[in-house]
Amino acid sequence: MLTGCASGPQSSSQGAAPSASQLSGDWIQVRRGDTLGELAARASVPLERLQRFNPSVDARRLEVGQRLLIPTQQERAPSGGPYRYQIRPGDTFSSIARHFGTTSGRIQGANAGTSPTSLRVGQVISLPLSSTAARSSASSSGGSSNASPPAAVSAPSQPLPASARRWPWPLEDYRVVRRFGPDSRGTLQPMLLATQSGARAQSVAPGEIRFADGMRQLGEVVIVHHADNLQSVYALCERILVKVGQQVSAGDALCEVGQSDSTQRYDLLFDLRQGGKPIDPRQVLR
Repeated sequence: MLTGCASGPQSSSQGAAPSASQLSGDWIQVRRGDTLGELAARASVPLERLQRFNPSVDARRLEVGQRLLIPTQQERAPSGGPYRYQIRPGDTFSSIARHFGTTSGRIQGANAGTSPTSLRVGQVISLPLSSTAARSSASSSGGSSNASPPAAVSAPSQPLPASARRWPWPLEDYRVVRRFGPDSRGTLQPMLLATQSGARAQSVAPGEIRFADGMRQLGEVVIVHHADNLQSVYALCERILVKVGQQVSAGDALCEVGQSDSTQRYDLLFDLRQGGKPIDPRQVLR
């Protein structure tokens, strides 16, 4: 697709280390010794937000001279999209699509009233992501040694009941740092979700609290039993908010997510089971 480019002054990323106000909304280049966490702190941007706006960046393998996009306050990056993206100098639908791993056609389709040849700097557009790009953005590594396991492989397949469809995710703001699947030794691992301080894990479906207590190496744990012999497990919590025998609805807060001593992240270990056997949550969650 032929697209015009947005006119305006080109941003600079050379010279002395820029301040947070100078970084906001700009493209910057990685310098020797930089880490993604340090750049996020310098720009006063949450690390997860910075990663979602740079879906192809591997936090553990930053390269000197690599360009990173710093989001503005007007931009939004919900998990799975669509994003709100603010046009920058030199932008075209094609260049934006390349950065986010989508297509210019999808961007055009989501912005029917916007001419691709008349983009204005500062203009906010809707940015739909391809399913591949959304998964890549959601699973960007935060630097943990187990953050990039092999592709998820479910346990032996079993038919899921009709009730197990399009359940909400257990966190409102999250990033998948470990997908469900086997580790390098072939041991099946549950999904691990990173979130923010103060986040509360929410029940993914109506059910009854069957366990709400501490477990060795798993912190505080909540287990909810749902219809059709399904169970959901929420571990690595800091404080439990429910009691055994309590009935909960989808979206009810179950526990406060705890902080990992090793990674300093706020991680929730989330597991889904049918008849006690683990299943891939992505088969159920919307």
